Amino acid sequence: MSSLIDIFNLIFYQPLLQALILLYKYLPGHDFGVAVIALTVLIKLALYPLGVKGIRSQKALQELQPRIKEIQNRLKDDKAKQTKEVMELYKKEKVNPFSGLLLLLVQLPILFALFRVFSKGFEGMGEINTTFFGFMDLADKSTILVILAGLAQFWQAKTQAPASIPLRGTSAGKPSAPDFSSMMQKQMLYFFPLFTVFILWKMPAAIALYWLVTTLFTIGQQYIILKKKKENVAG
Repeated sequence: MSSLIDIFNLIFYQPLLQALILLYKYLPGHDFGVAVIALTVLIKLALYPLGVKGIRSQKALQELQPRIKEIQNRLKDDKAKQTKEVMELYKKEKVNPFSGLLLLLVQLPILFALFRVFSKGFEGMGEINTTFFGFMDLADKSTILVILAGLAQFWQAKTQAPASIPLRGTSAGKPSAPDFSSMMQKQMLYFFPLFTVFILWKMPAAIALYWLVTTLFTIGQQYIILKKKKENVAG
């Protein structure tokens, strides 16, 4: 167990701590919040290729949903064949349904390391002033940053969600009902922002600032990638 902790410290904790200290010391103004933002942007740039794959894969999955639903309806009594045809569809369209999970798995140890950096990394370092623009102490919790992070998470989820909820066809005069998977997507639209607020509520404000900047960066990245894809299709 101790060896795993040593590896974690070597690969994640110490490099992030040292990078944050260097950014704090050498960026103009010596502002801790600016250093956190700069570190966040550097992390997102390092993970940019994975982020691109995740966004493209998620968009491709959304576009495949009608075909997946058709397979599920046609083979609703044969789950094994249903799974096989769905996986063959993924393979044919070159879509990896687990690409988003890979990005999450990479980011989790970074998030844990940053939590350690922001909560314990600067103990005893009197020369580090953890305030943001001189008035917000990022070592303490911040309701404002937590709410902003939650709103940014909602914005991101909103931009990723389908434009409308498709309806099932009517039969024998019965009113059509929203598709179950679409209803679940709508539920998740509100779940993730609330979950973000819940997670960040008692954490150091630096974590909330990191989360906020990460989400805003992802929204911008998503906009650029999808806009470029539309231009390529139109061209």
